[in-house]
Amino acid sequence: MKKTMIKAALAGSMLFSLVLGEVGVTNAAAAKPAATAAPVVRDNLSSYGLKKDIELPVTVTAGGFSYTLEKIMIMETKSAAAQALIKKYGYAGDQKYFIWTKITIANNSKAVVQFSSKDLSDKWSLHFGEEAYTSMPSRMADLKNNKEALWTWNLSPGQKLSTYQAYTYDAPFECFYVRVDNKSSREYKDIVIPVK
Repeated sequence: MKKTMIKAALAGSMLFSLVLGEVGVTNAAAAKPAATAAPVVRDNLSSYGLKKDIELPVTVTAGGFSYTLEKIMIMETKSAAAQALIKKYGYAGDQKYFIWTKITIANNSKAVVQFSSKDLSDKWSLHFGEEAYTSMPSRMADLKNNKEALWTWNLSPGQKLSTYQAYTYDAPFECFYVRVDNKSSREYKDIVIPVK
């Protein structure tokens, strides 16, 4: 009888241990961190034979004005994605490539910085071997500081703007750098290792 009681107690403690273990495993599983999110796709430069030297976002500053390239997508102008943007905003689709960028511009100078009828000088440019041309969104060209499709803009000191901007391009992709010009100051940054 004593042996039976010992066996029963032993079996009970083993069963208790198993249940406790399962609870522990269940809690451990619940405590696992969530799966990591997929990385944010910021460019498709490698699809066009361009090998990045630095990762986006990239900021270039000149004369107290900064331009940050957050994302860039190069598309064949005939592609469905490019045609959707061209039609939505009224862009010209007259070159081989349509380039869509997400940008942030910031004025840290002491004077207004703008692209308007008062100042038509480009403050930044993208170069892939040749310069890409900014494309005007004809359906939104009269909207200043537009957050969907930029054309005219005006930033007071301390002001910044996040928006999207389109370019067209028709030459081979040999390099990629961003140049910023403001107040007789010019800076540029290479993003892609030049193709040899």
